[in-house]
Amino acid sequence: MPDEPYNPLEKTNLGESVTKALLERPVEPLPPLNSFTGAGIYAIYYAGPFSAYRELAKNNRNDRWAAPIYVGKAVPPGARKGGYGLGETPGEVLFRRLREHAESIEQVENLELADFRCRYLIVDDIWIPLGESLLITMFSPLWNQHLDGFGNHDPGKGRYNQQRSPWDTVHPGRSWAERLQPNSRTAEQITKDAVKFLSGSTSKS
Repeated sequence: MPDEPYNPLEKTNLGESVTKALLERPVEPLPPLNSFTGAGIYAIYYAGPFSAYRELAKNNRNDRWAAPIYVGKAVPPGARKGGYGLGETPGEVLFRRLREHAESIEQVENLELADFRCRYLIVDDIWIPLGESLLITMFSPLWNQHLDGFGNHDPGKGRYNQQRSPWDTVHPGRSWAERLQPNSRTAEQITKDAVKFLSGSTSKS
């Protein structure tokens, strides 16, 4: 059977072009030193000494930055109401999201912000979700696929009866997360599974 003709406008190919553009971007501190305007996608990398992340960190040291620990998106406010591609003014939404992540890391007891870096790409808002989805599929980042909760926000007064996330259980320190109910699993149990997850991801790469 002959190969299907390449269609540059097929959505997977469009998404791949977005992710390729992100991975060609320079690695910067988290958050970036200078604010900027725009929405888009980003990847966060870790290269520190936290023992459970040893396999991942090895892939990011010596300026390799090959294994994101988390990928995400920041969309214009109107996009959350179905306004993709309708010319919403994004403001500094992507920069603010990266700064929020940095503030989360600064609050926890067992991570150091200096051990993190990021890449980001300003993207036309209609392609942002596709780019994020392909990055998650490509890298299976730990904090997206297994140790979830990093991107959570304070649920607000009256909603603290929900369970603390695996991320906040392993990395305690965010003041609002301390008000949540304990996770049904211990930090040791969650960490052990994270090590297994990373070992499997490394063996496939």
